[in-house]
Amino acid sequence: MIKKILFVAFIAFGSLAMVGQTTITGTVKDAKTGETLPGANIKVANKAVGTTTDFDGNFELKVTDNPPFTLEISMLGFQMKEVEITKRNEKIEVTLEENETSLDEIVVSASRTPERVMESPVTIERMDARSIKNTSSPSFYDGLENLKGVDVNTSSLTFKSVNTRGFATFANTRFMQLVDGMDNSSPALNFAIGNLLGMSELDVNTVELLPGASSALYGANAFNGIMFMTSRSPFNDQGISFSYKQGVTTQEAAGTNNVYDVNIRMAYAFSEKFAAKATLAYLQGTEWFATDHRNTRNGEYAPGDRSLNDFDGLNIYGDEVATNLGGAVGRVSRTGYEEQDLMLDYEAKSVKLNTALHYRPFGDDRLEVIFNSKFGTGNTIYQGANRYNIRDFYLAQQKLEVRGKNFFVRGYVTTEDAGNSYDSRFAAININRRWKSDQDWFTQYAGTYLVTGSHQAARAAADTGRLIPGTPEFKAAFNEVTADPNLATGSRFQDETKLYHGDVNYNFQDVIEWAEFQVGGSYRRYSLNSNGSIFTDNDGSIDYDEYGVYTQMQKKFLEDDRLKLTASLRYDKAQNFDGNFSPRVSLAYAGGENKNDNFRASFQKGFRNPTTQDQYIGLDAGSAILVGSAPDNLDRYTSTPLNVSTAGQGIVGSSTTTLSGRLAYENSFAASSVIAGAPEASSAPLVKPEEVTAFELGYRGLINAGDSRITLDVSAYYNQYNDFISAKNVLVPFYGDVELTETVPVGPGGSPVPLALIALQNGDYKAFQVYTNTTADINSYGASLGLNTKIFNGFDIGLNYTYAKFDFDQASDPDFEAGFNTPEHKVKIQFGKTDLFENFGFNINARWQDEFLWESTFLDATVDARTVFDAQINYTVPSWKSTFKLGGANLGGQEYFSAPGVGAVGSQYYLSWSINN
Repeated sequence: MIKKILFVAFIAFGSLAMVGQTTITGTVKDAKTGETLPGANIKVANKAVGTTTDFDGNFELKVTDNPPFTLEISMLGFQMKEVEITKRNEKIEVTLEENETSLDEIVVSASRTPERVMESPVTIERMDARSIKNTSSPSFYDGLENLKGVDVNTSSLTFKSVNTRGFATFANTRFMQLVDGMDNSSPALNFAIGNLLGMSELDVNTVELLPGASSALYGANAFNGIMFMTSRSPFNDQGISFSYKQGVTTQEAAGTNNVYDVNIRMAYAFSEKFAAKATLAYLQGTEWFATDHRNTRNGEYAPGDRSLNDFDGLNIYGDEVATNLGGAVGRVSRTGYEEQDLMLDYEAKSVKLNTALHYRPFGDDRLEVIFNSKFGTGNTIYQGANRYNIRDFYLAQQKLEVRGKNFFVRGYVTTEDAGNSYDSRFAAININRRWKSDQDWFTQYAGTYLVTGSHQAARAAADTGRLIPGTPEFKAAFNEVTADPNLATGSRFQDETKLYHGDVNYNFQDVIEWAEFQVGGSYRRYSLNSNGSIFTDNDGSIDYDEYGVYTQMQKKFLEDDRLKLTASLRYDKAQNFDGNFSPRVSLAYAGGENKNDNFRASFQKGFRNPTTQDQYIGLDAGSAILVGSAPDNLDRYTSTPLNVSTAGQGIVGSSTTTLSGRLAYENSFAASSVIAGAPEASSAPLVKPEEVTAFELGYRGLINAGDSRITLDVSAYYNQYNDFISAKNVLVPFYGDVELTETVPVGPGGSPVPLALIALQNGDYKAFQVYTNTTADINSYGASLGLNTKIFNGFDIGLNYTYAKFDFDQASDPDFEAGFNTPEHKVKIQFGKTDLFENFGFNINARWQDEFLWESTFLDATVDARTVFDAQINYTVPSWKSTFKLGGANLGGQEYFSAPGVGAVGSQYYLSWSINN
């Protein structure tokens, strides 16, 4: 009903708006082939009046203006052309010249000002509507993986993490993702959850991606890279578009499951001053099952007998609860539950709704006011320290923006609600505890083993009464545990954190002639609100601020403006830290007769503020307690009561004790030293921002090879990191000091023994994860090479290679894990033709990467090398205004893991139907 009302309203208003005095008709053709161009934009210069060509390349435009006036005719991949209209009812024929290469496309993100990709002072990758149509991946977001230097790590079917230049995790806080100028990361997590709050594929105008540091213009967290997604304007792209995609995923563990993806976009300019649009995207499928049951106890990561005494399966949860029963029994772990028993139906779902109102007071693009409201909800699986089932997660943004030719002012608020999300590990732990306490279970195990001498018999006896998955009793316990936000008894992930952000930018290009100057600034406030389930906000929300200001100068020199200097400087200050300066200087030189040989060099500094969790987390994750290191957070966290050994009770004077966050930073042992048998006090200064100094050289150009023109893009970079933020594992003793000054005599006339060492011997300690900065020297470096050309009379072929490496002296900081998490070598190949024959095209993508070490709080292990093939064919039916696409991802069928612990990625096949896009 709503769709019908909007449609009728669009038609009614449109009928009024299109009654005009002048009618222009015409045809738009490709200058090279003579073929007509459907979908070309025809627009009155400096006004919001326009139309597009139909599938035969024809158009009719009615306007209220009297001649003379100018029409702008444009289309992606072609050079814009202006046509002067001198009389009413004029008929014109326009030919558009195709851009020689993709390097002729215009980008904005590199310098916050329009410039050709060829002239960009830094490396940049780009996708547009044509690229999206031709991608062989199931979605445009998946297709980002085919770009040079880009990694996409798959946590689940609906959660993919984009990264460049190393140090990747699923919680990728070093890479920023902007959608129409808004940071669409989760306020509590500080990273984007894939495309959950992104945009519908039908509404994507361009995607621009800058690898490497970009803090000089975009501030904190634009550290390893930044991606800009911009949507289509309702003034320029009007009408109703629709797409329906259906397919299947296949995986050995999950079988064959359906996937549905539906998108609709409605946009209309009701007049020269007012336009509106609405988009809706819905996706539903089944997640990749995670079924890696190898034993991870003591870092073994190898098959093991689950019935034996000490077992901790990777995708088995609850078996992390273990204790040393001493003597012949040894260390024993409780029986866990497989992930499949804890993820309900593994349903993957994503719903995105985006509405926007655009108002132009003067009837042209000199000034525009935009109100944008976005809503995203869905189910996905996120892997951090544990595996989280994100269910009914809600993320929303509202933006008000005023922009003109030389400025913009925008403000937006991001709100989230974790919905019915829960931690699968704690779900298993507390389901176990609901039918039998840990103490009772281990007591029964020990008693049976002493009688039988059999671990299998002891486990069977202790498991008497265990809740069996699928039974009503298990379901009841599961529902109670996943609804309880107290991790001592439940597993619910509770959060309603908000983020408030404002941006301003002004370009003095119409005021200052000898160079282009820009100034700008930003302000951000976090309001943490997890009710004590994630952060230490039991007594109310935690608020803190960040702000920054920047300026940029761009000046061209030499004859024909061949040399371009860009210099930027930004200052940022966060509430809990000292301020940071981020400079950037770059030079770009255009050589050759037609400026087709472009050399670039840049130097810049980037920084990243510690995340909300680095500062204010207070979470018992089971294997360790995570405590943020903001100065006011150290005493905010106190643990739940911890059991003290029988031997230790005489020292503590109680059967339980509690620990504070301050002890983790000021009285703890380095975990690695205890494992090595030589306990040493840890050194974990409070966390502060990390910095990177980045150097880059590059070349973009055209090479004539006979009748072919080869596009070449090559770059190399070197990064030096200071104060790299790291999480360290420490052990806090229940009694004694780690300086070993507090001692007691052991035995009559015995020598004094430090209390803290007695605590370690008795098992009276707790593991903490603290957030700090490493003093180690860390450097990363790499290079990329891209080649694109046409062969065999118009077939597109592209090849790119990426090399990435880092240096780190582990001996200088044994407790630090760098987490580079990036293959050293990657090769990607593309081959296709958009017009193999009339209305028919195809595209093939292949990707290879070598094996690499993945380091994370979940598990450290090697990710195997892999080769993946994707392909698609498409057919256009002009009379139906439709395009059909048949494709598949990972056609080889060899399942692979993006990281240890996630579900194996199988194959996906799809058929889509797009109308009027």
